[in-house]
Amino acid sequence: MNIQSSIFIKSSAHWNECPDDNKPEFAFIGRSNVGKSSLINYLIDKKGLSKISNTPGKTKTINHFLINEQWYLVDLPGYGYAKVSKDLREKFSIQITNYIINRKNLISLFLLIDSRHEPLVKDLEFMTWLNENNICFTIIFTKLDKLNKGDSVKNIETYKNKLLETWEETPLFFISSSTKKIGKELIINYINNTFKELNFKFKKT
Repeated sequence: MNIQSSIFIKSSAHWNECPDDNKPEFAFIGRSNVGKSSLINYLIDKKGLSKISNTPGKTKTINHFLINEQWYLVDLPGYGYAKVSKDLREKFSIQITNYIINRKNLISLFLLIDSRHEPLVKDLEFMTWLNENNICFTIIFTKLDKLNKGDSVKNIETYKNKLLETWEETPLFFISSSTKKIGKELIINYINNTFKELNFKFKKT
């Protein structure tokens, strides 16, 4: 798939304020400061499409970007640590869960995991919740450039083994680095193949 156009459409404070659900959506989510904005900009090859910040919890709305006039890339607020109040963190949580559960045209959710860390409780809990609610998701390990190859492979294997303690098989996963330009082709091809296989029928706008 060639990304020929990418247009910011809308930021929504609530899931029911999102654009009409007549196009398939591929959403990206992860713990605060996992490198989500950098990955999105790398995948779409458009600097500044998704705003990058050194402040965890910067994304506070559901952001829709129209790709090739055919499907939406959705940037969701992060979960976990954020320099915001407890009430606001709870608001983020409700916003995220409502979007994931209720958005009928959500085709796949990409869950971003920082490859530098061993399995974190918040990530594992979120995966369990997704599985219990029959949400299709794919893992993307980020920031591969921050580790040497041996450590990154070790951390990812640790993650897979941890999941296999309670899961029959691990979800599909990709590795990525926006700095070293790793993972883009495989992730975009996955989106393209999923799009074709589902033969999603959307209304022309």
